[in-house]
Amino acid sequence: MTPLITLTTDFGGQDYYVAAMKGVLASRCPQAAIFDLGHEVPAQDVVAGALFLEGAAPCFPAGAIHVAVIDPGVGTSRRPLAVHAGEQYFVCPDNGLLTLVLKRLPLRAARVIANPACMAEEICPTFHGRDIFAPAAGYLANGEPFDEIGPLLDALCGLDLPEPERVAQTLFRGQVIHVDAFGTLITNFRRESLGGLAIRRVRAGSLVLDPVATVFRDVPEGHPVAYFGSSGRLELAVNCGNAAQEYGMARGTVVEVEA
Repeated sequence: MTPLITLTTDFGGQDYYVAAMKGVLASRCPQAAIFDLGHEVPAQDVVAGALFLEGAAPCFPAGAIHVAVIDPGVGTSRRPLAVHAGEQYFVCPDNGLLTLVLKRLPLRAARVIANPACMAEEICPTFHGRDIFAPAAGYLANGEPFDEIGPLLDALCGLDLPEPERVAQTLFRGQVIHVDAFGTLITNFRRESLGGLAIRRVRAGSLVLDPVATVFRDVPEGHPVAYFGSSGRLELAVNCGNAAQEYGMARGTVVEVEA
């Protein structure tokens, strides 16, 4: 079976960084299939990276090796990780990137990358993507033992992501946690956040929406809409528009739900 390696970074496409990582992977495991998941994660935005991995990684088959480099702490004491979760593997910094995906894929084991065979001979302190994470992914893709990557970890760093709170019997308060490329406002509300209650009304800034729709086309073009999206979270959008721009909202905007 051909090894499958994915790449997710905040490197963009202008510079050589992604190409260098691919070169290392091709040298270490030339038979591997390499998939670019995305390189436009906002720079140094670990929360956006965590949301990206949560949405994408569970769709891949068993044995997939995901290299994720959104790493504002590169060169510091933060640890380089190899993680076995579900039937997949993740190679990334220990900075919370896996916080959300590990709620979808059960953690089996996490190890600090320490084996010299998993790293370049010379390591640049500002480019662990090339010198640690890509070599470690190549090591795994070649079928080398996961157990020999380095010592086990008992706990990983996690992101302190806000959860909705119940502020009255039928009133819940949460917030926008992400704005996607369409200007859709993705909130931290899931269906289970409401304890089984149905949504009657959603308020965010000047927006007041009721009832919750199923798809964009449930409202006329140019009108705002609330619905549960593919992420499983409550989302606020404008049909054929940009909700973030039109209503001046961003990550952190307070969202209230009446049930």
